[in-house]
Amino acid sequence: MTPPDFSKALLAPRYWAAWLLTGIFWFMAKLPWGMQRRLGAGLGWLAWHVIPQRRNDTRINLGLCFPELDESAREIMARDTFRNAGIGVFETANAWFRNPEYYRHRISFEGLEHLRAMEQRGKGILLLGAHYSLLDLGAAMASLHFKVDTVYRPQKNAAFEYMMTSRRLRYHQWTIPYRDMRLLIKALKSSHIVWYTPDQDFGRKHSVFAPFFGVPAATITTPARLAQVNDSAVMLIQFCRDGDTENYRYVITPALTNYPGGDDVADATRINHELEQLIRRAPTQYMWSHRRFKTRPPGEPHLYEEKKKWKKR
Repeated sequence: MTPPDFSKALLAPRYWAAWLLTGIFWFMAKLPWGMQRRLGAGLGWLAWHVIPQRRNDTRINLGLCFPELDESAREIMARDTFRNAGIGVFETANAWFRNPEYYRHRISFEGLEHLRAMEQRGKGILLLGAHYSLLDLGAAMASLHFKVDTVYRPQKNAAFEYMMTSRRLRYHQWTIPYRDMRLLIKALKSSHIVWYTPDQDFGRKHSVFAPFFGVPAATITTPARLAQVNDSAVMLIQFCRDGDTENYRYVITPALTNYPGGDDVADATRINHELEQLIRRAPTQYMWSHRRFKTRPPGEPHLYEEKKKWKKR
């Protein structure tokens, strides 16, 4: 897939803020890691104090998913989640504006041989991952060892969409809008490796309720359907930063056997269980601030506060 064409219309004043943000990201990627880490931690601290909705959502999620921990332990986890998210902003800047080769000797891979074995089949491979704080950097590092497509949510701002897609195509083979199922199916039929994140709440349509950390969660059935395209192998991935260092760990599981099994709930439960086991390896590098349990089973109360909407005066 070739990068999108640049249009002079993207230089209009309404896009200047997007270009300014692009410049800031470029500058962030040039800073030494020690400074990036400290500034990222500060950004996470600031977000903790100025975005109460995200802070409360994180506390609720951790309370649901880690009931075995006391409140003080979960509070430490919540603050560390924001800290890692702040550092993740800098890691995204690095993914977009730093050569992936920089990370070749900073990654330790576990299970790469499983992916190589599936590549020999000459069929599609569906890589299922979760929303980790260093999402884009994980993809950039993966490109050092295999070509991969990604499924993503397009941005409303045309200039930022152009910039983001252009930068991602440095390390992704195809970038596939999440609503473009035809292109996604084409990628699997073309024996591509496709990166897909099934860990968000997309509502009841095309979803079933399956436990995630023991909590009923609306879980999409799309992975089970995609696995049937080109007899595609389904594997799971996890990647994380090794503490506060600039070293990273990358895990690829063996391909799932007997999947899909024909039972949507059982298949969704299996995927959620596999994701949970990987998330537990570095739980505070997972994005606990998103409303994973927004859609509730019939009769169950809502868990999150209503989002505040600004009224036009």
